[in-house]
Amino acid sequence: PDGEVVCIVGPSGCGKSTLMRIMAGLTRSTGGTVSVAGETIDGVPDQLAMVFQDYSRSLFPWLRVRQNVEFPLKHLDKATRAERVTAALADVGLSEHDRKYPWELSGGMQQRVAIARALAVRPGILLMDEPFASVDAQTRADLEDLVLQIHEERKITIVLVTHDIDESVYLADRVVALSGHPSTVLEMLPIKLERPRQQLETKESPEFLSFRHRVYTLLHR
Repeated sequence: PDGEVVCIVGPSGCGKSTLMRIMAGLTRSTGGTVSVAGETIDGVPDQLAMVFQDYSRSLFPWLRVRQNVEFPLKHLDKATRAERVTAALADVGLSEHDRKYPWELSGGMQQRVAIARALAVRPGILLMDEPFASVDAQTRADLEDLVLQIHEERKITIVLVTHDIDESVYLADRVVALSGHPSTVLEMLPIKLERPRQQLETKESPEFLSFRHRVYTLLHR
């Protein structure tokens, strides 16, 4: 549904990233179809943006932060590009770092640049492929809250792949639990937790622990 946050969780090697690439129109499926608003995907949809796991390879090291965020906006006029880049950098808290190169930033800040680049195209759907797997625990928590903030402010549809059970329950309206290879859908689990969510209060609640237990049981049975 429009505006939903869906987390796809499963063991390493089960095909989560392949599934996401098919959803993004980057890889053709050998069977089945993917559609957006009733239209079958054949190539990358205009209203879709994707954030990859490896920020060090998805950013251009020879371009400054502002230029990296501006890169997918070449078809727009200069004033519109500038407005969108400024807004996207503000959304991820990097307004004061727009003249730096990616290699001058921490890993978490680099991933924020990648998120800003995706937001700059004003997508209706944001795909995120294990976007926090390469950062430390504190940075991961900060980036999780950034995703929730973006969702709240932009009412954007988000599909996020992760192998972290806590992360999937914390972020999602619905968790799709996948089995090991060859992968099947074990369950689509609605996550009925109140929003806004907080790292301590939400993750310490009995409801969160119950959902976490259910997803853990699915993946380890």
